[in-house]
Amino acid sequence: MLYRPLGQTGIEVSALCLGTMTFGEQNTEAEGFEQLDHALAQGINFIDTAEMYPVPPRAETQGATETIIGNWLAARGGRDRLIIATKVAGRADWLPYLRGGPKLDRTNIEAALEASLRRLRTDYIDLYQLHWPDRQTNFFGRLGYEHPEQDDSVPLLETLQVLGDLARAGKVRHVGLSNETPWGTMRFLELAERHGLPRMVSIQNPYNLLNRSFEIGLAEIAIREQCGLLAYSPMAFGVLSGKYLNGARPPKGRVTLFSRFDRYSNAEAETATAAYVDIARRHGLDPAQMALAWVTSRPFVTSNIIGATTMAQLEADLGSLDVTLSDEVTEEIEAVHRRQPNPAP
Repeated sequence: MLYRPLGQTGIEVSALCLGTMTFGEQNTEAEGFEQLDHALAQGINFIDTAEMYPVPPRAETQGATETIIGNWLAARGGRDRLIIATKVAGRADWLPYLRGGPKLDRTNIEAALEASLRRLRTDYIDLYQLHWPDRQTNFFGRLGYEHPEQDDSVPLLETLQVLGDLARAGKVRHVGLSNETPWGTMRFLELAERHGLPRMVSIQNPYNLLNRSFEIGLAEIAIREQCGLLAYSPMAFGVLSGKYLNGARPPKGRVTLFSRFDRYSNAEAETATAAYVDIARRHGLDPAQMALAWVTSRPFVTSNIIGATTMAQLEADLGSLDVTLSDEVTEEIEAVHRRQPNPAP
């Protein structure tokens, strides 16, 4: 396993991070335990979850993912070997069962953290992330920005001060962002420096061969500010494996089961996917492993968050670390990217 520094923390995290948002929905607790056992045995020390998980979010299952991880930690021990990352939900009227609609204010963050600690059966979180901004901005696939006429979002400084108090209490070791913009990232970093508050050490945003929007603004920040990318959806919901090409809908596929995961199903994305799959096959590569290896190889990526619903998928994901992309393959990938009229969101 390859390990990389998590910002300026002195912590080394595995280049592949085990994403767990399927635990409690597509995966049972027993299957979650099996994945966690195998990931740990293969050198993964970085586990990512969120208070909102599993996905798709439902009141009936909310928190189940953290509970499964907590049960596994209680059964297996060795908490100090692992870097556990979880997230607090930003403002979301569409999650009324989470504290009546979560916000990134003191009351919500403190309540969310205490609940996560109970479910995870631990007394501290290694990396506590803001799942998405409290303010209205472009995330979750929205490319355009429309400034609100009235902005009643929680001020970033207030949010950061709460995180600072939690860090001083020893309940949070480090803090990070997710689904954040270049402005938000730099503003958090500036506020931390000015007020002596915790510095954001990472940003978890989508990044894959069909969605390279992180490269516009955020990639430079990630490198220069040592606030590296934790890349989520590196397989574009499994689309980059090629299994959905030509209208195919395998019965247990995420896109098949949940229509909300269709953002990479437009005509442009399908054309690009077919081209990437063709590159992989002509060069004797597995398309999924090529897509993952490409993400892991980017200089601004701290860790690549893999997810699987079967052990075979997990094995294949782990195998991507053994794939080295030749200059020829990389050049062909770039050629496909340049032909895309509009990158998928």
